[in-house]
Amino acid sequence: MLTDYLLAFVILVLSGRLFGLNQTERQRSIQLWNFGFVATALAALLGGTSHGFALYLNAFTKAAIWKGTVYAIGFASFFLLAGTIIASVNHPLRRWLLLFTTMKLLIYAGWMLTHDDFSYVIYDYVPSMVGVILLQFYAYVKRRNRSAVWLISGVLVSFASAGIQMSGFGLHEHFNHNDLYHVVQMGAMYLLYRGIRLLRDR
Repeated sequence: MLTDYLLAFVILVLSGRLFGLNQTERQRSIQLWNFGFVATALAALLGGTSHGFALYLNAFTKAAIWKGTVYAIGFASFFLLAGTIIASVNHPLRRWLLLFTTMKLLIYAGWMLTHDDFSYVIYDYVPSMVGVILLQFYAYVKRRNRSAVWLISGVLVSFASAGIQMSGFGLHEHFNHNDLYHVVQMGAMYLLYRGIRLLRDR
């Protein structure tokens, strides 16, 4: 619970800095990524609440928190990918990719109304992050976008943290694989933050 809350705090601090930056930069890509950060922080807060207070919550509250978590991650996935599209490609390709991303969100939201398995969250989130990598790789090859190295590195570290969580590897009985995942994810979010600061709309 504590590392969940700490992760949310770190993300919200970075989000606050992005908000301040975008008051002068006025970039839609930065704004969308910042929305994604807020959604990710919300998911961490809900996840921490679920972990820490599971014994004190009734079935309805647990289900509501879980639904809130999976939807927060889904919206984060949408905002991160949409922001990357706007910063990476021009019209008309940008318009089609944004339409596809919006349809993906609507399908996910409809599907999760009647499903709870976390595997569906992964099926939605991982392709979005792969999309971020591919789009920023394209932007780097095409225009040498400085954001690319940071964003790609952040996504790869995020994948590595997910691998740690799935492995079950922990440093201590009171610092398990979930805690280690949260700490590594903080590093990933900082790398993403550094990249977001360099985004410019196409």
